[in-house]
Amino acid sequence: MKMTTVSQELNLAEADLKFARLEAGGFHPFLQNESSALYLGTAIGAGGFLLQVPEAEAAEAREFLDSPVTLDPPLE
Repeated sequence: MKMTTVSQELNLAEADLKFARLEAGGFHPFLQNESSALYLGTAIGAGGFLLQVPEAEAAEAREFLDSPVTLDPPLE
């Protein structure tokens, strides 16, 4: 299965948040370079954290990540 990068992050927390959103949305995400950051202390040398999904899901995943997060019911 060919994977496609839908987001590149320098911050692991941001990458993890997007990973969780994709997973909750029914996508099949993979976070590339996470172990490099744990070993080296940073993922910058490896190009950042690459959030990938199967190629067939890429266009829909990008649109999903670009859409605003809404709460139902909204917080008051």
